[in-house]
Amino acid sequence: MIHLYNVCKNYQKDAASALHNLNFKIAKGDFVYITGPSGAGKSTLLKLLYCAEKPSRGQILVNGKNITRMGSSHIPQLRRHTGIVFQDFKLLDNRTLFENVAFPLEVQGKKRFEISNKVYQALKHVGLHGKLQKYPLQLSGGEQQRVAIARALVVDPLILLADEPTGNLDLEVTLEIIELFKKANARGTTVLLATHDQEMIRRFPRRVIALENGQLVNDSAP
Repeated sequence: MIHLYNVCKNYQKDAASALHNLNFKIAKGDFVYITGPSGAGKSTLLKLLYCAEKPSRGQILVNGKNITRMGSSHIPQLRRHTGIVFQDFKLLDNRTLFENVAFPLEVQGKKRFEISNKVYQALKHVGLHGKLQKYPLQLSGGEQQRVAIARALVVDPLILLADEPTGNLDLEVTLEIIELFKKANARGTTVLLATHDQEMIRRFPRRVIALENGQLVNDSAP
């Protein structure tokens, strides 16, 4: 599903590499933690996987396609099959929950009845189908993150990328969020979750890819 060959990323010519010679494979249907301290390269790695950044060197294959050679016109097609969850949610404050979750489907040109059905089901899945017309700022942080997850899952992604999705949430909400990721994974979605939360990794053991100073220092199964 995902294969990295000698991937490096430099943001400045003479600066240390944000990522250095990464080599690993992730199979379809895997659930993998990307962990490491702040500045280890976790967010940079995820950005490479959805083409927000290009590697300075190396190759990345996603679902059989070399995305390092992908032209800008083909990136939207890649992202149609990729769900992305951010730590700061990135919801549109002037749009309702329904409108936020519908947005990626509208971009894809889906028909109105299909959008309505899929959005309702996605919000029902995260327990917020009773708040369709609420706005993000009317919700708690945990509820906002669940909306962000619904938006990521509404496109039926092959891959779900989550960047510190529980970083600002308490333990109870964190457990709820992880259960949503586990359910998505059980339905066949490949999940990559970047986190520095070692307690969460202990509670829900999965394969761990550990980064430090941009280098892979550990790759272990539970």
